[in-house]
Amino acid sequence: MAAAGEANGGTGKLESSLDVPFPSSREATIALRSLSPDKEPRKGGISKLITVSGSTLSRWSADEARILRVSVNSFLDHLSLVMETMEMFGPPVAV
Repeated sequence: MAAAGEANGGTGKLESSLDVPFPSSREATIALRSLSPDKEPRKGGISKLITVSGSTLSRWSADEARILRVSVNSFLDHLSLVMETMEMFGPPVAV
């Protein structure tokens, strides 16, 4: 798992990204569907983009470090649960 964080000089927002490798693109897609963000409850302040390209890539952008930290921590909690569940049930069965 790789992570990076930086301040974007152009917009002044803080940004962070996380690359999480999965054994297969199917498992990455299952995780994506489980982790796809709901509409953020507060107006503005944070944006999140999750895509799959062989692994799950998440990118956040926030106005404040505190908001970014809370969002990333929440995502990591959910990611841990998804990975534990996938591990418990084993690899996905072809349909």
